[in-house]
Amino acid sequence: MLTGISSYTYGWNIGVEKAIPANAMNELDLVDYTIDFGLQCLQIGDNLPVHTFNESRKADLKQLLIKNQIRLELGARRLTAAHLQTYIELCRFFNAPLLRFVIDGDDYKPDLIEVSAIIKDFLPELKKYNITLGIENHDRFKAKQLADMMEAIGDDQVGICLDCVNSIGAGEGLGHVTGILASYTVNLHIKDFTISRLAHKMGFFVMGEIAGTGMTDLPLLLEKLEKYGRCQSAILEQWVPPEMNIEDTCRKEKHWAALGVAYVKSVLLKQKQSL
Repeated sequence: MLTGISSYTYGWNIGVEKAIPANAMNELDLVDYTIDFGLQCLQIGDNLPVHTFNESRKADLKQLLIKNQIRLELGARRLTAAHLQTYIELCRFFNAPLLRFVIDGDDYKPDLIEVSAIIKDFLPELKKYNITLGIENHDRFKAKQLADMMEAIGDDQVGICLDCVNSIGAGEGLGHVTGILASYTVNLHIKDFTISRLAHKMGFFVMGEIAGTGMTDLPLLLEKLEKYGRCQSAILEQWVPPEMNIEDTCRKEKHWAALGVAYVKSVLLKQKQSL
C-alpha cells in the first residue's frame, strides 16, 4: 500500500470559492511536496480538475511525474457516462492506475441502479487499460447500499474509495462503515477528526484534526484493510479549521500536512514490520 498526498491535503492552499490565496498551489507544487515528503503517490482530485488542463499543462505534469517516478491517481466528481469516459482517457494519458469518483454533482444525484449500469458499460475499458475505479463513500449513500452496488457490479476492477469521515453525513461511523466496505476498498482517504458536544448540549460539532491526534484509529483501520489485500494506496486528506485570514489558514494547513504525513508513514512502517 503506497502512501500519498492529495489536492485535498491542501484544499485551502489550492483555494475554495471566495477564498483563493494569492499564490494558490497548482499540480506542479503538489508534485514538489510529494517529492519533499519522500512519497511516490499523488492523487489529484476534483478541486484541481485535470480535465480543464490544456495540452501543454498536461504534458508538463506528465513529464515531471515520469522524471520523479511518481504514481498519479486521478479523482473526479459527477459520475455520468461522458465524465467517466473523459477520466478514463486522462488515466490512459497519465498512466494512472486508479480513478476515484464521487458519484454526485451539485445538480446530479442519480440512484445506484443508474450508476451501476454506467459502470458496467465501461468495464471492458477499465479492464483493457487496467484502471481501477474507486467509488467514494460520500454523504448520501449508506455503506450497505454501496456494498450492494459492488456485488451487483461483481468485478475486481471496481471497488470503494474509503473515506474516514464522509459517512458521518449518512449517519454512519467509521467502524460500522469499515466493517461493511473493507473487503471492497481499493483506496483509502485518511482524515482525522473529533466530535464534540456543543455548549448548549443540543448537538455535536465535527472538526478536522491533525492525523494521529483525533478519533481515527489508523492502525486498526489498516489492519482491517490488510486482510483483503485490495487497497492500493493510503492518501492523506485534511479538514483544516480556518484561521482569521487565508494566509494563516494556508500556513496552518501546510504544517498539519507535514505532521500528518510523518504520522501516516510511521504507522505504515510499523504495520510492515509486524507482518
